[in-house]
Amino acid sequence: MSKVKKLLHTRYRVNDLEKTVKFYREVLGLDEVRRHKSPRGSELAFLKAPGSEEEIEITYFPSGGPVQVQPDLTHLAFLVDSLEEFEKHIAKFGLKYSDGPTTSSSGSRFAFIDAPEGYEIELIQRGSNS
Repeated sequence: MSKVKKLLHTRYRVNDLEKTVKFYREVLGLDEVRRHKSPRGSELAFLKAPGSEEEIEITYFPSGGPVQVQPDLTHLAFLVDSLEEFEKHIAKFGLKYSDGPTTSSSGSRFAFIDAPEGYEIELIQRGSNS
């Protein structure tokens, strides 16, 4: 069969690889699974959330020019047990929600935080009906 089988990773290109990887590891709790240089010279760091198969590829490619993320262009969404507990956690890093928490029609709650370089992160707490 010629259809794709599953999503393996999503790539975000950044200006500061170390700052971004540190945010994903320390603030979100992702694991860095590997790091290497691509044949064309990109520096690549792959991260994964506990309980997920899909990886996030953070890429530094200076010859591609500076990265400028437009507002509301893209975001990553992560499941959390409690938005209140996560809010307390991010406060330790001097962070707060940029939007929300908001309750959806399904009873789930969601909020956003700003990641380095203008990317957004959505946090979702599933409702009892979700």
